[in-house]
Amino acid sequence: MKRALHAVLAYIRSAPGTYLWLLVLFFTTIALHQMSPRFERHFLYRRSTNIHELSTHPVRVLFQSAMYIDGGSWLPYAVLYTVFHAQAERWLGTVRWLAVVVLAHVLASFISEGALLWGIHHDRAPESAVHTLDVGVSYALAGVVAVLTYRIAPPWRYLYLAGVLVVYGTPLITGRTFTDLGHFVAVLIGLACYPLTRGRGGAPWNPMSLLTQVRRYAPGNRRRDTGRP
Repeated sequence: MKRALHAVLAYIRSAPGTYLWLLVLFFTTIALHQMSPRFERHFLYRRSTNIHELSTHPVRVLFQSAMYIDGGSWLPYAVLYTVFHAQAERWLGTVRWLAVVVLAHVLASFISEGALLWGIHHDRAPESAVHTLDVGVSYALAGVVAVLTYRIAPPWRYLYLAGVLVVYGTPLITGRTFTDLGHFVAVLIGLACYPLTRGRGGAPWNPMSLLTQVRRYAPGNRRRDTGRP
C-alpha cells in the first residue's frame, strides 16, 4: 500500500499543473452543485466566453471559463486529465503543456464565437446567441489530445490521429454547432503545436512495448523470467 501511495504521489508531482487545475475544478464543481439551477446559470453566464462577454471582458472570461465544468461530474474529468493532460505535461514540461492549453482554449473560443457572430449577421443564428452559455475545459482538452499524436510512434500515430479526427470531426459534420467547430479547431491548433514537441521526451511511445510487458508478466511467463524450475 505504501509503495502504491508513493507511486501515485510521484505521478501527481510529475504533472503539477494538471492536478492543480483538476483540484480547482473539484472545488468549483462542488460550489456549483450548492447553487440553485437558476442562480447557477446566471453565475456561469457571467463567466462564459460568449460574444457579449468576450467583447467586454475577454481576459477575465477566458480565464474564468476554464475553471468550471458546465453541469457535469468531476470524476470523468479526473480520468481524462490523467490520461491526456498529465501525459502531455510529463512529456512536454509544464510550460510547453500550458502553452498548448492556452492556445487551444483561447483561439478556439475566439474562432468559434466569431463563426457564431457571422451566423447572427447572416440570419443563420438568433441575436440572442450573443449571450449563449459557453464555459468549460473541453477546447483545451481537445488541443492536448491532438498534440499527443506526436508522442506515439508510427504507424500507431496515424491510427491515433484518425481516431481523434473521427471523434471530433463527426459532430462537426452532423451537428454543426459552434462548440463542435470549436472542438475541431482546437484539434487543429494542437496539431499545429508540433514545434513545441521537438526534442521532448526521447523516443516516441510504442504501444507494442506495453503489450510486451503484459506478456512478460503474464502468469504463464513469470516463472521462466525468474529462472525458477
